[in-house]
Amino acid sequence: MGPIRTEPTDEEHLVRLVAKGDRAAFEELYRRTSPWIAVRLRRRCSDDQVVAEVMQETYLSVWRAAGAFAGAGAGGTAVGWLWTIAARRLIDAFRRRAHHAVPPAAAAPEPASAAAEDEVLAHVVGDEVGDALRRLAPELRQVLQAMVLDGLTVRETAVLLGVPEGTVKTRARRARIAMREALT
Repeated sequence: MGPIRTEPTDEEHLVRLVAKGDRAAFEELYRRTSPWIAVRLRRRCSDDQVVAEVMQETYLSVWRAAGAFAGAGAGGTAVGWLWTIAARRLIDAFRRRAHHAVPPAAAAPEPASAAAEDEVLAHVVGDEVGDALRRLAPELRQVLQAMVLDGLTVRETAVLLGVPEGTVKTRARRARIAMREALT
């Protein structure tokens, strides 16, 4: 089953309507995006309670801050904006829990079959780059996903993956070297 394709402006239009207080547009945006956001969160956190809290916080933030979305004119997409909010809320949840207990497992085990985002990535970056990405060790691929695809900082990636910042930097460097070698 391939990724669901919608017109790129559909979600952006919904966000613009949400910014005007349109509850029906918010419900439609939630219906379209929440399954995908939840899957991505579950790939990074196996605790269903944390995922549910992050989902609630994400969409509350979307409702409150929809007017701040810059849109495609600024090089962003509505779905990318939503994911950035969700990823940052997940990091906040990890930080809160870290103060009270042992940090939860930051990332669920790699799935046996290709994930939808991996399939999309393969289509976006091409066969050669996609093959090189798939050959990376899982821990290197996770760092690239967090920093490149999700746009997280080294610190945010460290919190998300539950590893020290130095480890994130080392893995990012190793991933860049491995990708460079694979593509030459």
